[in-house]
Amino acid sequence: MDVRITAVRRTVYEDLMAEYENPIQHTCDVQIGQVWISRGGAMPEGMCQSAWESMRPFVEALARGEGNFYDGWMKNPLSAMISCNDGFRPLSFYLEAID
Repeated sequence: MDVRITAVRRTVYEDLMAEYENPIQHTCDVQIGQVWISRGGAMPEGMCQSAWESMRPFVEALARGEGNFYDGWMKNPLSAMISCNDGFRPLSFYLEAID
């Protein structure tokens, strides 16, 4: 199965950034609403490598037709809501198996 990956929300923790993060000029290019299609569980072109590492096991499972993660966590059993691992500005992605 293919898996659609949609960027749905970014949260920014400015207090944590001020306390712990060194100032940086460039962070993430992902736009809310941006969509990628994973074919056969492969990382889509243009996907952030760090975000991919967070979601890869779920995308691979959905591509195999597996789902129902954590015994009914999602309304759609062939989906998952996964966040990237940026602790200062995490981005949530909705993953869903598609035909």
